[in-house]
Amino acid sequence: MIAIILPYLKIVLSSTSVYIFIVFAIRLFGKNELAQLSVIDLVFILLISNAVQNAMVGTNSTLGGGIVAATSLFAVDYLFKNIMYRFPRFNKLIQGEPLLLIYNGKINKKNIIKAKIPMDEIMEVIREHGVSVLEQVDLAVLEVDGNISVMSGGVGHKTTKKKKAHKTITKNT
Repeated sequence: MIAIILPYLKIVLSSTSVYIFIVFAIRLFGKNELAQLSVIDLVFILLISNAVQNAMVGTNSTLGGGIVAATSLFAVDYLFKNIMYRFPRFNKLIQGEPLLLIYNGKINKKNIIKAKIPMDEIMEVIREHGVSVLEQVDLAVLEVDGNISVMSGGVGHKTTKKKKAHKTITKNT
């Protein structure tokens, strides 16, 4: 009985370890804009998944091994999300914090450098929100999911634009 369970337990532990490693590695290396995958980001994710596959299942390429690995990943993901919900400090550690990019028409250079967003891209997002000059931006924030939220023309008008996307969500309050 133990001889049957032991290989699957190894898959559970390996899959969980890889999941935790990838989450922390992505956070450490600053991939805070996964909402907008570029071609480079997509290739990176595909190669990482291929690179860690053997670390998770080893030589066990059976259906059972794959199901155990996938179930382990779902379980640890569920656990992480619950912990992040219950413990805001852990959530902040994993997700990061929104970064203020522009306030009252003034650029926060420190945060733009930290986020590694070129000014051309910020100006593109601002124009996509219908704002022609930087000085008209009341607030621009890089959200934790990689979206840039822009408020302009008074507090009542807010738009959120996903970088590199062509879909704008407009809210008038």
